[in-house]
Amino acid sequence: MEFNHVSVLLEEVIENLDIKPDGVYVDGTLGGAGHASRVCEKLGPEGMFIGLDQDETAIRVSTERLAKFGEKVHIVKSNYVHMKEVLKDLHVEKVDGILLDLGVSSYQLDTADRGFTYNEDDAPLDMRMDQRQTQTASDIVNGYEEKELYRIIRDYGEDKFAKNIAKHIVAARQVKPITTTGELTEIIRESIPMKMQVKSGHPAKRTFQAIRIELNRELDVLRDSLDGMIDILDDGGRLCIITFHSLEDRIVKTIFRKNENPCTCPSDFPVCVCGKKSKGKVITRKPILPGETEMEENPRSKSAKLRIFERVL
Repeated sequence: MEFNHVSVLLEEVIENLDIKPDGVYVDGTLGGAGHASRVCEKLGPEGMFIGLDQDETAIRVSTERLAKFGEKVHIVKSNYVHMKEVLKDLHVEKVDGILLDLGVSSYQLDTADRGFTYNEDDAPLDMRMDQRQTQTASDIVNGYEEKELYRIIRDYGEDKFAKNIAKHIVAARQVKPITTTGELTEIIRESIPMKMQVKSGHPAKRTFQAIRIELNRELDVLRDSLDGMIDILDDGGRLCIITFHSLEDRIVKTIFRKNENPCTCPSDFPVCVCGKKSKGKVITRKPILPGETEMEENPRSKSAKLRIFERVL
């Protein structure tokens, strides 16, 4: 299957990265190089682009698509949590812009054997972003205790039927291991009242999201990375992050605010004595959302939110 992925909020990202021809820019979720291609088009001979992704197919495809931009492009197979180390290896201290697009790519969703989709019956329960990883979604579904399944479906899927879904999963796997996306989807269907399924979209959506987040440590990686990324930015450099669900967005919003105003002094203190200095400013008081046209042309963009932080040294 060809690696097709429509980049979300493309024009908005390019505009807000405010690309300088001689700047250094990092895409921590390279994917099919949609955003990256536009960044590279705006770079001059002195500019530099660094792309990271942990997906083998994304690395191969983006390498081919960005080859025409020559030596200004550096592509590294790595999770963005290791961005500082990657930049150190490239002898880069500061960058002018960083992009994270946290959505699962259309290619990953549409490639059945990756196990991300609940629209295929016979796909394996995989869901690994990095296929070098040994643990799969099947290990979670068949190995976690009921209380742990309940926790991740409740916290990461925000599903009000989490307790019942976890109970049904444990009961089903005692009969036989759950090995396919179709089997898991059917178990989830049986756990949710029909009238709620009609109202709330696909019944498996939230549970699949929860398992994927747990397996790939998505929220931990995001939480552990943002402060360091802001430190990497040069004066006026921007960090642009596209999120696709409230859990991610909440983390980004909170960490951006903390870096803008890190003071922990009581509100009645006349002057700051904690010594914590602002690292910059939040550009987006409210997130930038896709327009009507984009949502019609690419329905997967509907839940996207773009937030931006600018470094001030």
